[in-house]
Amino acid sequence: MIYFISDTHFNHTNILEYSNRPFSSIEEMDNKIINNWNNTISQNDTVYHLGDFCIGDPNRYLQKLNGNIVRLKGSHDKNIQQPYILVIAPKNLLDEYGNQRTIVLCHYSMRSWPLSHYASWCLFGHHHNKLEPYGLSFDVGVDCWNYYPISLETVENKMKELKPIVDFRKIAS
Repeated sequence: MIYFISDTHFNHTNILEYSNRPFSSIEEMDNKIINNWNNTISQNDTVYHLGDFCIGDPNRYLQKLNGNIVRLKGSHDKNIQQPYILVIAPKNLLDEYGNQRTIVLCHYSMRSWPLSHYASWCLFGHHHNKLEPYGLSFDVGVDCWNYYPISLETVENKMKELKPIVDFRKIAS
């Protein structure tokens, strides 16, 4: 299965206050997110982490987490070579026309993204549940999803509630 998450901010003391997280300590927050992650993700699952993974050595946390983790760079990720943006096309995820669905992943929200006018989806983090969805895009950060990663199925269901930026059917005809 495929999952998405952002803004775990492991070992980041200031995030408790900034995001008004309901934890008494960084250790409590880290343990909650790790437990939620591992109770959701199996070793064979793929997890796209959209940035702001941790403060300090990421290996300290990566070794505790299930799944094949693909990390994107976030605003707090230092010494990481991964990009801020990644475009994926999950197998068997088709658009309204039977074409391969494109999903754009980025730490930051965007008002326009690759193929946004053709109903591609965009998932982002960074905003800690303080930014409403725009078009077919929304925040997958832990602050929005009760400190859990979300599945591709959850993304599909959320996208059904959203409206594209433009009527892509008119463009395609």
